[in-house]
Amino acid sequence: MNRLELTGLTVRPAQVWGGIRLVPLVREEPVAGLRLHQEIYRGFGSSVVDTGPRTHYTSYIPHGLVADWSGLRAEPDGAGTGRQSAAFGTQLGSGGNGDPGADARPPVTVPLPRHRHRHHRMAKRQPGNRLRFLPLHLALEGYLSLHFGGPAIAWEEWSRQALRDGLSPRAEDAYMGWSVRGLGDALRVFEIHPGQCGVMVYAADALAAAFVLPHPDDYRLLHASLVEDLYGELIHQYALYGGPVPEFGARIPDGARVRTLADLRAAARAQEREWREAHDALFARELLDTSYAFDRVHRMGPFTLWRFLPPFTRNRGGRHIGETITDHKGQVAYLKTFRLSDAQVRRGHLLHTLSDADWRLARAAAALGSTEEELVRRIRAAGFERLLKARV
Repeated sequence: MNRLELTGLTVRPAQVWGGIRLVPLVREEPVAGLRLHQEIYRGFGSSVVDTGPRTHYTSYIPHGLVADWSGLRAEPDGAGTGRQSAAFGTQLGSGGNGDPGADARPPVTVPLPRHRHRHHRMAKRQPGNRLRFLPLHLALEGYLSLHFGGPAIAWEEWSRQALRDGLSPRAEDAYMGWSVRGLGDALRVFEIHPGQCGVMVYAADALAAAFVLPHPDDYRLLHASLVEDLYGELIHQYALYGGPVPEFGARIPDGARVRTLADLRAAARAQEREWREAHDALFARELLDTSYAFDRVHRMGPFTLWRFLPPFTRNRGGRHIGETITDHKGQVAYLKTFRLSDAQVRRGHLLHTLSDADWRLARAAAALGSTEEELVRRIRAAGFERLLKARV
């Protein structure tokens, strides 16, 4: 497994609000045997996750997700997907007026609490056939931990801190969805399609995120949670400074033979088919045509939770990290992605090169086609100056 395949998901015509484009993803049949519920952490501005001995991840974490595959043994409901059961502490439901985007609006600034909520591990098994994991943060922690240990050999170029602590601490900046211009309005204004199980979010027609769930009811409850997710600096800038994007419109060419309603319906469906093909070939190509390095996090009966990293190369185009749940056939039941900025891709590429070169500056410089002096400059520019000795 090295690629993402959205088999079973059909693209619907885009919904446009200013510079934000939402592309609905619809399933003909829900994924049998798996449901996802939200676990809300109210009253906490930031959280700490214990990821290992003396290793912690700190971020704003408003909610977790609970994967429930107990439906495999339950009596099937009308949809044949098993009964839905809520995990302890889960809050189900939306705003009082039925609007999925009508949850309480967050303040402009999020004050730090007097104490932080503490989690044990990014993904933790719960009683029964349930697994709690922290959406998106699972993928971000995987990116931040790239070669976290630093040099394994005490080469003379590296500082004592680098040899003792490696890249600890390491931090990256991100924006909440509330600060991505137009995203909250778009999620609130547009209707959710029957059978919709996901959405692809674009800012100025740059892919910002892909979000897929196994069941339409799960998506309806989690639709508004997209404004609580994290987005990269590039997406924030595109939404803030980019202009409106063109809307999708079905246009029948002049001279087309349309005499009956059946002819009109066939022409409209042909336009939708052309839109789907254009979307997969142009808009979503950078996500679907990329080979990823998958890291298995947890096996859940016939399902598997993975997180993935893209190849850190100099090739132009968006690079996405994320996490996914697949069934035994490799079909995507759950997906959430985060677009890296060019600077984050460069940092990932630099760390990969240093690790492959066994942290020898001369060898890494040769692999990059540059000099040791240029490599030192790049290390300092990437924010890793503390790894080097002062004289270097």
